[in-house]
Amino acid sequence: MSDFRTLSESVLASPQITPGDIAAAQAEGVTLIVNNRPEGEAEDQTPGTEIEAAARAAGLDYVAIPIGGAGFGEPQVSAMADALASAEGKVLAYCRSGTRSTLLWALAQAHSGGDPEEIAAAAAAAGYDVTPVRPAIDMLSTRARG
Repeated sequence: MSDFRTLSESVLASPQITPGDIAAAQAEGVTLIVNNRPEGEAEDQTPGTEIEAAARAAGLDYVAIPIGGAGFGEPQVSAMADALASAEGKVLAYCRSGTRSTLLWALAQAHSGGDPEEIAAAAAAAGYDVTPVRPAIDMLSTRARG
């Protein structure tokens, strides 16, 4: 059963999805699936290749931007910002619990000049806490706003 949480009008976050969740995502207007989970992170994890195949079979785009033990870096933040900017509909980002996807979304929003307070409030409304990356959100937002 899907557990899609709204981060913005165009972005949803979710714990691990299965191919069976693709139809529900499509019904929500999702056109891009973003996998933020490294392959092989857990034995019970649905492989990204299965999610990608189901997404593409349904006519959805798919991109993998894995966030592993090393955490978040500029390449992942830029890749997420690019993915969000190029999506032609809603984006569903997922990882094990939805937290890494939310944190990466928050960093990408800040990277694009989003307001840190609004970003934190949107994440909180979806049940996620951006405190672990809040200093980076503030720095990226300040940098983006010049």
